Amino acid sequence: MRIARVIGSVTLNRVHPSLGGCVLRLAIPLAWPELAAGAPAAGLPAGESLVLLDELGAGCGSQVAFSEGVEAAQPFFPEYKPVDAYCAAILDRIDVEPPP
Repeated sequence: MRIARVIGSVTLNRVHPSLGGCVLRLAIPLAWPELAAGAPAAGLPAGESLVLLDELGAGCGSQVAFSEGVEAAQPFFPEYKPVDAYCAAILDRIDVEPPP
């Protein structure tokens, strides 16, 4: 599981039938320096963006925990949804301790 910041939403004009009614968010994973800095920086994080399936209602600017790969599809078993990343939690606060 990793942490990302939501930077927008994704709108599709054609969608796989199993994703009808789902909300897709555009997010950028946060690296260690961005997490250690605490408050979100004014600019965008340095990572590469990805699309998350969001059933929790994360908004633009929210920090979320997400899973990728096979683990992202597990909440939907036995129904199949073609997702690569799933928003598992909306984070209110992140406390980071520097490594020893």
